[in-house]
Amino acid sequence: MELFGDPTHWLPLAFAALMGVSILVYVILDGFDLGVGVLFPFADDAEKDRMVASIGPFWDANETWLVLAIGILLVAFPTAHGVILTSLYLPVAIMLIGLILRGVAFEFRVKAPSHHKYYWNLAFFAGSSMTALAQGFMLGKYIMGLESSWATWAFAMITAVFLAVGYSFIGACWIILKTDGELQEKAVRWAKGGIWGLIIGLGAVSLVTPLVSPRIFEKWFTFPEFFLLLPLPLMSGILITLLWYALRHLPTRNDSWAWFPFAASIVLFTLAFFGMAYSFYPYVVPEQLTIYEAASAPESLFIILIGAIFVLPVIAGYTVLSYTIFRGKATELRYD
Repeated sequence: MELFGDPTHWLPLAFAALMGVSILVYVILDGFDLGVGVLFPFADDAEKDRMVASIGPFWDANETWLVLAIGILLVAFPTAHGVILTSLYLPVAIMLIGLILRGVAFEFRVKAPSHHKYYWNLAFFAGSSMTALAQGFMLGKYIMGLESSWATWAFAMITAVFLAVGYSFIGACWIILKTDGELQEKAVRWAKGGIWGLIIGLGAVSLVTPLVSPRIFEKWFTFPEFFLLLPLPLMSGILITLLWYALRHLPTRNDSWAWFPFAASIVLFTLAFFGMAYSFYPYVVPEQLTIYEAASAPESLFIILIGAIFVLPVIAGYTVLSYTIFRGKATELRYD
C-alpha cells in the first residue's frame, strides 16, 4: 500500500468519491423514474401505461446505485453510517416502504384485472411520492447538520417538496425524450411547471447551506475561492435559461431536440451535486465527522477497494448496456 502514498489519506478519499458518484448516479437515474411516478395523476390510463413502459427496463437497475452508496457508507465509514441513519431513521423507513410499494405496484399493475388497475396506479404514485419526499427530507436534515429543531424540520419539509418537484421535472424531461405525440406535449407542459420548483429548490439550498455553517460560508465567499467557484452558479443559470427556451419550442416537428431537456437536467443536477460536495468536504457528517475520522482501518479499506474494482464496472456496464439496448421511443409494456 505504501506504493500509493499514505493509505490513511487516499483510501478514505477514494471511497468518499465512489460513494459520491454512486449517490449522484442514483439521484439522476432513479430520480427520473421516481419523477415519472409522481406525475401519474396528471396522465390518463393509456398514458400511464406508456410512462411505465418508458422506465420498465431501467428502474430496478437504477436502484442498484442506492444499494451501492449505502453499502459503501456502511463498510467504509461505519461510524458515520450509524450517526446518519440513527438521525434519519424515520425518513429512511418511509423511503424503504415507498420503494417496496412502488416495486410491487410496478409488477402487479400490468397483470391486474382492469378494475384493480386503478389501485395499483395509486400505489405506484404513492410509493414514488413517499420515496421522493423522504429523500428530500433527508437532504434538508443533512444540510442542517442532522440537528432537530423547528427550523431544521421546517427546512427539511421544504426540501422534501422541492426535491419531489425536481424529480418530477427530470421525469417529465425523460418522457419528452422517450415518447411522442400528445403525451410528449403534456410532458413539455409538466416540465414548464416543474422547472420553477427546481429553481426555487436549488436557490433555497444554495442560500441556506452557507448560512448554517461559517466554514462553508468562508469556502464560498472568500478570495480567490469566490471567483474560482463563480462558474458553477453561472453555468447553472445559463442551463436553466437554455432549458426554459428549449421547453418553449418543444416538441419540434422532427423531434430533433427531444434529448436536450433531459441532458441539460443531468448537467444541472451534476453541478448542484459538486457544489454540495465542495461545501461539505471533508465532512461526511456535517461539522461532526470527517471522512478520515469516520473511515475504517486502511487494511480493511484496501481489501474492500479490490472488491469494488470488480463490482463497480459490472454495475456500470449493466447500466450502460440496458440504456443502449432499450434506446429509442418507449413501446407498449407487455408480459405475455
